Amino acid sequence: MKRINALTIAGTDPSGGAGIQADLKTFSALGAYGCSVITALVAQNTRGVQSVYRIEPDFVAAQLDSVFSDVRIDTTKIGMLAETDIVEAVAERLARYQIKNVVLDTVMLAKSGDPLLSASAVETLRQRLLPQVSLITPNLPEAAALLAAPHARTEKEMLEQGQSAVGNGLRGGINERRPSG
Repeated sequence: MKRINALTIAGTDPSGGAGIQADLKTFSALGAYGCSVITALVAQNTRGVQSVYRIEPDFVAAQLDSVFSDVRIDTTKIGMLAETDIVEAVAERLARYQIKNVVLDTVMLAKSGDPLLSASAVETLRQRLLPQVSLITPNLPEAAALLAAPHARTEKEMLEQGQSAVGNGLRGGINERRPSG
């Protein structure tokens, strides 16, 4: 059986509960070989984000070139991208190397509410990155931001936003309340 090579493109979490560290642990637990490209160094813990040091986009691109030119990547998971120019660098490299099976975890806010994606980067994410994504996993506030819509508060609004997202080419997501079958 062929081993799966999985790439995570994200920020760090020194506590290991999110970001690159959590992704690599998940890949390993699932039997995949994990590669990583770091977009931001984040000082955070369960109490919040203390500081974010974004990696220069040219260096993010260089990390992507290093991985894509040497390792067969079967699936890619994207997390924190922080800024517009990092979104652009990632989108450009995904297109250049024709990367498939891309999952976007739209990391816009930390659980503490601290912003992890600049407001200006949302439009770039929508225009340049989403067309290359196979699956997207936004929470309700992230879905609203991607759709430039108010936060859905009722089940009806959630369904309408889901239909709007699909109509705009977005794929993925789970409605845990809807019965299967």
